[in-house]
Amino acid sequence: MSDAIEALLNPRSVAIIGASPDANKLNGRPQHFMQRDGYTGAIYPVNPKYTVISGLTCYPDIASLPEPPDLAVVVVAAARAIRAVADLGDRGTKVAVLFSSGFGEMGESGRAREAKLMETAITHGVRLCGPNNLGVINSFINMPATFSQYADLPPEAGPVAFASQSGAFGTGIAALARSRGLGIGYFVNTGNQADITLMEALDYTLEDDRIRVASAYLEGLRDGDQLVALADKSVRMGKPLIAVKVGRKAAGARAAASHTGSMAGEDAVFDGVARQRGVVRARNEAHMLDLVSAFVHSDVPEGNGVAIVTQSGGAGVLMADRAEELGLMVPELGGTTKKKLLNVIPDFGATGNPVDITGQFLAEPKIMTESVRVVLADPKVHLGIIWLQLMHGYANLLVDVFKEIMAHATKPFLVCWLEAPEQALTALREAGICVIDGTERAVDAAAGLVAFGEARRRITAVPAPVFRKTAPVSDHVGPVPSVEAWHRLKASGLPLVDCALTADAGAAVAAAEGIGFPVAVKIESPDILHKMDIGGVALGLGDAESVRVAAEAIIQNAEIRAPEARIDGLLVQAMAPARTEMVMGLRHDSAFGPVLMVGLGGIFVEVLKDVVFAQAPLSWDDAELMLDQLAGKAVLDGVRGQPAVDKRALIDTLCALSEFAVENPDVVELDLNPVFAGPDGTLAVDWLMMSTNGRK
Repeated sequence: MSDAIEALLNPRSVAIIGASPDANKLNGRPQHFMQRDGYTGAIYPVNPKYTVISGLTCYPDIASLPEPPDLAVVVVAAARAIRAVADLGDRGTKVAVLFSSGFGEMGESGRAREAKLMETAITHGVRLCGPNNLGVINSFINMPATFSQYADLPPEAGPVAFASQSGAFGTGIAALARSRGLGIGYFVNTGNQADITLMEALDYTLEDDRIRVASAYLEGLRDGDQLVALADKSVRMGKPLIAVKVGRKAAGARAAASHTGSMAGEDAVFDGVARQRGVVRARNEAHMLDLVSAFVHSDVPEGNGVAIVTQSGGAGVLMADRAEELGLMVPELGGTTKKKLLNVIPDFGATGNPVDITGQFLAEPKIMTESVRVVLADPKVHLGIIWLQLMHGYANLLVDVFKEIMAHATKPFLVCWLEAPEQALTALREAGICVIDGTERAVDAAAGLVAFGEARRRITAVPAPVFRKTAPVSDHVGPVPSVEAWHRLKASGLPLVDCALTADAGAAVAAAEGIGFPVAVKIESPDILHKMDIGGVALGLGDAESVRVAAEAIIQNAEIRAPEARIDGLLVQAMAPARTEMVMGLRHDSAFGPVLMVGLGGIFVEVLKDVVFAQAPLSWDDAELMLDQLAGKAVLDGVRGQPAVDKRALIDTLCALSEFAVENPDVVELDLNPVFAGPDGTLAVDWLMMSTNGRK
């Protein structure tokens, strides 16, 4: 681990550049908070206006400091901040937090100033957290090096690490976590993230045995490799990484860019890679904290079978619906389980799943404790959710009931308690029991536990991947001739129809006779990428004469509709029998390198955008996960007379595409559309490859 990150998050001394004796001012708050909370390291205020601040010697400048501070908090205007960083480096300080704004978030002039800041930092050997941030907190050592309102109350240490690119929103999330009894051991705001990244900070926190969960609020992502490495580490350590990533839509992406100078990137790519690599994605701050609470207080289930025990049939139905929407199983309980339940719950209850124990359990608490014990023992059940509401007159009784369940539970469970008495919530959380006060939200939290468990089993079953995110070596990108592309793809084991490049109509006929009818004929030109648009494609040609006529018409269409285009000839391809239409492809993503795409073709991709992304290289299980995430995946099992698709062949094709992506870094984009998938395998019938070595 970097010495600079150690100094940032566990410093033995802190200098405050631009310190003030006024605790109501931004530059007075860090020293006030650290002295109030009992930080035991040395604190060095620096400001030529003062000689003493709150009983501590105040130094006139950085050069006068008695020792190089581990960490410097810079609280001066942007123009002076750059000079301060240089002076800190000369004094021997390795890392600084910059509260100063007026950098990359302020447009072109701000970006130029930020570039100068980074040039200065690199020259003088200083790592930077920020600029435009509100600091860092290590609650374990009582070090709130921040001006955040969250520190108005002494931060409470706990098993959660939280890092945020947003300062104010991050403060709000931290405060909400505190209100739920979730102690934040580390809180880091990276602001513009000009240097030290959110991922670097969280990577450090995972090494702390006191941390069980890492969480993040992301506005942009410059280096996907850092996120992937952090996610892999979190999964293998069993410490989930929970992330809210904004910029899901264009307006949000623009807002993120203007806020911290970060580009959000395409959300579908982030979503696919996050799922593949085991990041648990949250929709918003409430969902994040539900997930954090679930992971702090619950073990990860070994499967996706959920049992619902409720006092309300209506709530049970709502939860079962939501579980199915999220891909969870609400299994029919086994016969033995049902028999045992009949001996426990009232006759007017229900022994299915959901299990309705009715309100009778208040008179007989054993109804709940035994019902939960019985359903958790069912082999199809991996996780339980217990639903109830109000019960203010029974708070102490119910706390005891849940503690008894906790003491004997062999599988994880969550409590969904609507409008619960506050003292009951506090008591249960102190007892290590996860309580969520929303019906669907409880199911969402359960789904997060299940997703992380699935990812952990999938990812730890294979060695950690070796990534080769080779960036394109040229700004030029051009099309690769179809036959050359065919040979390159076939060499990686991708199934493509036979093809031949011909010079004219007569040669096209000869090629068609060699390939076998029926065939397709297409114009071949580096200047005509969308061949259908100029009448450059003819399909289903069953004899020599139809090939000749079509070839002549295609050449004529190209001469009329694309007179400036360079024509390489005519591509003759075998026709494939119609099957389920799929699309596959790859492209070079600025954050994650080569990413793969798969989706259902036709209306599914054109209108519904039913596609899934993942990062190369893929494991077999990664490819299977991609198919499972398609909204229209039922089509692959055969519908309306169509036979089921050979999924193993589809997965083989995706894995071959992954290998191609890794071994061919010059290819920045590839479309295989359509790919016909059937019971006898897959076959791509059209392809477009763009490469840094392509035609100019």
